[in-house]
Amino acid sequence: MIRIAILASGNGTNAQRISEYFLNSDSVSVDCIIYNVKGAYVAERAKKLGVPSYYFGHKDFYQNGSVLNFLNEHKIDWLILAGFLWLIPADILEAYPRRIINIHPALLPSYGGRGMYGSHVHEAVIANHEKESGITIHLIDNQYDKGETLFQAKCQVTEEDTPDTLAAKIHELEQKYFPIVIEKTILG
Repeated sequence: MIRIAILASGNGTNAQRISEYFLNSDSVSVDCIIYNVKGAYVAERAKKLGVPSYYFGHKDFYQNGSVLNFLNEHKIDWLILAGFLWLIPADILEAYPRRIINIHPALLPSYGGRGMYGSHVHEAVIANHEKESGITIHLIDNQYDKGETLFQAKCQVTEEDTPDTLAAKIHELEQKYFPIVIEKTILG
């Protein structure tokens, strides 16, 4: 059984979808959900799903090695970033080479990088009068949104779209494709 940990920072809809997708899998297990914002709703979702969740703050990720120790103790094989907004520190990157998957709400390399997340991305796409947007699922490296692309899916952007309507289109793509691409990547 391949054990994954989902890292999240907020609401947790993608974490929930991934957890539900692998619920009865014979190959992949969601061992836990790790979150970095106190009070993030993802912890409530994890509780309802029966998936253990753990809060780790900035110091745990970047100074004292607590997160890497935790991952080692739990024998985690892969990390899945589902709305996780921090850059992954070097010690974790080194421990999980080519085994950390992220999703981004735009067609990278456009609209990526520090500060480009959520509504910021959708506002920029609309402000630049793009005709399409989408999702990028990628491996991560030591820079925001620069790792190898595994998959992209597109949607149309119309003149009537607002950041909220575009976000809804992107969310549909995330829910549809993220778990499938995770499974395909992990199982090779």
